[in-house]
Amino acid sequence: MAWGSWGGCVEEPGFRVLLTEAGDRKVEVVRAIRTVTGLSLWNSKLLLDRAPVAVTEPNWLEVADEAARALEDAGACATVLCDWCDRTVSRGAGPLDSAPCKGPWPAETCRASCQSAAL
Repeated sequence: MAWGSWGGCVEEPGFRVLLTEAGDRKVEVVRAIRTVTGLSLWNSKLLLDRAPVAVTEPNWLEVADEAARALEDAGACATVLCDWCDRTVSRGAGPLDSAPCKGPWPAETCRASCQSAAL
């Protein structure tokens, strides 16, 4: 939960990780999927074969970023998506996405739009 500028407590959006490409190091990516999701070896391999696919349920931005980083370190291509508006969240300095949030809550509460949310 976060406090909106209007003084009320609002729910923050969740962020999920999308595995876009498996990469060349598939064994390492399967291990990373197992680490991130807790799935069995078989289910992790099935998930990898279905790319592009959502790997995680909506979670905090920091958790999604760590999961995406683990997948990328293993050789996969992964992106973080805002659960409110399905925008791709780029990691780095500055606002994560300059476009206004199309979610159900005030735009200033969307961490995909806020500069303070940059990792």
